[in-house]
Amino acid sequence: MNTPTTLPDQKRVGMVSLGCPKALVDSERILTRLRADGYAMSPDYAGADVVLVNTCGFLDSAKEESLAAIGEAIAENGRVIVTGCMGEEADAIRAAHPSVLAVTGAHQYEQVVEAVHTHAPPSQGPFVDLIPQPDIKLTPRHYSYLKISEGCNHSCAFCIIPQLRGKLASRRIDAVLREAEKLVAAGTRELLVISQDTSAYGVDTRHEPREWKGREVRAHMTDLARELGQLRTPEGAAPWVRLHYVYPYPHVDQVIPLMAEGLLTPYLDIPFQHAAPKVLKAMKRPANEAKVLDRIKAWRAIAPDLTIRSSFVVGFPGETEEDFEYLLDWLEEAQLDRVGAFRFEPVEGAAANDLPDPVPEAVKEERYARLMEVTERISAAKLEAKVGRTLPVIIDAVGEPDEDGDIGATGRSQADAPEIDGAVYLRNVPETLTPGTIVEVEVEDADAHDLYGVIAG
Repeated sequence: MNTPTTLPDQKRVGMVSLGCPKALVDSERILTRLRADGYAMSPDYAGADVVLVNTCGFLDSAKEESLAAIGEAIAENGRVIVTGCMGEEADAIRAAHPSVLAVTGAHQYEQVVEAVHTHAPPSQGPFVDLIPQPDIKLTPRHYSYLKISEGCNHSCAFCIIPQLRGKLASRRIDAVLREAEKLVAAGTRELLVISQDTSAYGVDTRHEPREWKGREVRAHMTDLARELGQLRTPEGAAPWVRLHYVYPYPHVDQVIPLMAEGLLTPYLDIPFQHAAPKVLKAMKRPANEAKVLDRIKAWRAIAPDLTIRSSFVVGFPGETEEDFEYLLDWLEEAQLDRVGAFRFEPVEGAAANDLPDPVPEAVKEERYARLMEVTERISAAKLEAKVGRTLPVIIDAVGEPDEDGDIGATGRSQADAPEIDGAVYLRNVPETLTPGTIVEVEVEDADAHDLYGVIAG
């Protein structure tokens, strides 16, 4: 009689993912590759044969957070492989944590998998995985990040992204659309398009066309947006499609009508960074702030519900009080819906470190507080204007009944990207409500960041 083969236990991999959504996509791809090789995922340090730490290296504070996360993983598990943006500084990582097993750089998937194979060899052969497994997602089932390119061709004085992730490298348009279609078929109700520069998609490949659904489609932001707008869920609904990291190139004007038609979510994430011409020039950013204001007005005339989110740097070297006042005046006129800001921080390798006239830390703090006060006031007024309206809201989480049996839920309107914008808090929802459902919500109240309401009857 043949003795049945006993399969050994699967080796287990833990993951700590830091930084931006683009890094989160890298983490998903690494874990998907490892699972195809027979590894299981561990939700904690204790159960992992090896722990991957996907680091961020954009700012010195992010590097400190990454080094602390590596230290925690070593203390809790001891067997740690480091990857991600800070992986480019292997010497600094090894100086702080000599016991790390391996260090690889950003989006170096093959090297990460090879390191895992070396330090925790897979215990099960490929015969275990004859049935294809779905890709691993680190986000909730109902929304997904869709990365269309890697790297960046800009040379902004405060940024080292091109040094960390290289020049622009766009994915094939048919590959992007195939992934988007697969995600929507699997339950994604919101696609978040990400890259370092979404507007530049396809520039490096001269917008190479590919055949898709019997027609030729270019690797270009406008073609991509139009095709994503054609996707439908298994129930026949259009998923939300949200564009992030959009530089205001002229062809951005062409996607606004798609928003007005309901093919794209009326939302643009544009990294303006500043408005004063002198500061923009020092940052090596395009300095056409007046024209941008005219374009914003034109966009809103076409798509009145358009939400514009942006981020700004305060205290850049050489920024005068006059420059900062210019920025505040610009914000008053632009009336951006969502604004984030950060104080300038020298980053090793950035050209801005060599600029004269650094702004004192106390002045940075004071300017940061003033900017946030202005943008919070604008946000509060914009949200107050939504009270009484009925808006579509995607549900992220449903709570437990309280002592009176009422159930609350948290969702987002089309003006709210996950993790970075506000939320919509619902009261008295049905117990059958599930995350990923899109419901019509009557807005009852608002504060400076969030909306409150009830499902429309």
